[in-house]
Amino acid sequence: MEYTVVCSVALVASASTFFSGFGLGTVLMPIFALFFPVQVAVAATAVVHLANNLFKIFLVGKHADWGIVVRFALPGALAAIAGAAALHIFASLPAVASYALGQQIHRIFALNAVIGIIILVFSSLEFLPSFQRLAFDRKYLPIGGVISGFFGGLSGHQGAFRSAFLTKAGMNPESFVGTGTVAAVIIDITRLFIYGLSFNFTQFKELDAGIGINLLVAATLSAFLGAFMGSRMLQTITLKTVRVIVGIMLAIVGMGMITGLL
Repeated sequence: MEYTVVCSVALVASASTFFSGFGLGTVLMPIFALFFPVQVAVAATAVVHLANNLFKIFLVGKHADWGIVVRFALPGALAAIAGAAALHIFASLPAVASYALGQQIHRIFALNAVIGIIILVFSSLEFLPSFQRLAFDRKYLPIGGVISGFFGGLSGHQGAFRSAFLTKAGMNPESFVGTGTVAAVIIDITRLFIYGLSFNFTQFKELDAGIGINLLVAATLSAFLGAFMGSRMLQTITLKTVRVIVGIMLAIVGMGMITGLL
């Protein structure tokens, strides 16, 4: 069951990133959170996200605008350190509330609530045409990097802000995808390093079991396939229906995390 769900989501979300500039981390993290603790889900998503973007660099990296990469990704990497540190702080907090539902006790943890709220915010953005059209002047690239990097470190939700700030940077579609991919790799490498230091790898014990590692590998390979498919369909598909479906799914998962049901 988990293989079907995670791999299908990784494939479709990875393909969609070529059109929207974001999607894989936004969608995949909540799916991983169904099977692993939230902090492990964030880190596991970062591994898949990084591997997929390294593969995308092979496909489109030559089109990256390195001037924009420097102005956006370097501040983003520093902010990702702060976001990853915040993730570690929230993960160490005890349950803030609990309640009984039938025979089961459900606990609400601060980390789950924070990530759930972020997911709800991002799910609502999927229904706002104004956000899809949102873009910022090139002079705001460092600020965009900080915002994108911080949320990337905290929950993995960096792509939507990255796309919004890079949209009006004067790039063609190929440069937009290539630049965004390189920036994402820089931020992903930074946050994975901080995750390793802050968790001391003890939080990843659930991935030591064969199914965890195998699921991570399967998700990564599925994302590779999705990226390859997306590169072939870059100019031939729209994602309006996909955005609505994704928004509904994210809203359900976000509410489940906030209420302690997930």
